[in-house]
Amino acid sequence: MKQEEKESKHRILILGASGFLGNAIYRELCSYFKTFGTYCVSNNNFEKNHHFFQYNFEEDDIYEILDIVKPTIIISALRGDFSKQVLLHQHVSEYVFIKKIKLIFLSSANVFDAYSKYPSYENDKTLSNSIYGHFKIKIENMLLRLPKKQVAILRLPMVFGAQSPRVKEIIQNIKDKEPVEVFPNLVMNVTTDDKLTQQIHYIINRNKFGVFHLGSKDLVHHDDFIKEVIETLTDNKAIYKQVYTTNEERYLAVLPKTNKLPKHLEIESTHILEVLKN
Repeated sequence: MKQEEKESKHRILILGASGFLGNAIYRELCSYFKTFGTYCVSNNNFEKNHHFFQYNFEEDDIYEILDIVKPTIIISALRGDFSKQVLLHQHVSEYVFIKKIKLIFLSSANVFDAYSKYPSYENDKTLSNSIYGHFKIKIENMLLRLPKKQVAILRLPMVFGAQSPRVKEIIQNIKDKEPVEVFPNLVMNVTTDDKLTQQIHYIINRNKFGVFHLGSKDLVHHDDFIKEVIETLTDNKAIYKQVYTTNEERYLAVLPKTNKLPKHLEIESTHILEVLKN
């Protein structure tokens, strides 16, 4: 009972709760905390859920929702226009600072995509060659100016799951006899939506803060791993399009060094294949 009381004191608002990851986080947390979410106009499945608010961050003001929910924790799992997201996070970080609450931000391994020789650790300097990586760095830098106990930045590798856009696209490509792109020289780590949501639950329960690298302990080659995923999902033959961005091995992997989670929350790439089998 004490554990339940401790957990339920939080009011959590998930920005982007109708997306793949946002919704997985909502399903993990809603039995334990007062959990609210935003959904975009194109996704009306959430209209009847009174814990969900229709919200278009490219047009609407977030303050109205913040006033209604009065969150103690905001989880940002949004996708969409980069410059509008930057603006939204400026508003959210002001609110977080004034109200002395906490923000959990889903970032990406792409904040390191300019470094290709090694895996990246939490305290490594971020540097990106991609527009997506630049945008995530911009928001990270903004949040790192907040008092450090008020922020958790979660850097994610590729996320797989039975309902993940990535897996759905692979299945669709095979059905349509379209090639599946693989990057033979890319060394990466991976995770699943179910493991990520457990990790977030732990971070909330233990009031953890700082930068977290939430990828698998082991590293895999993109082409080998995608082929294993396809063999797990279907007996149909896939056509592969090999994409070489470099002649040498290139790393895009986020490994923990300083902010490690307990053993039961660690993941190996084989776990993803187990999840996809079921």
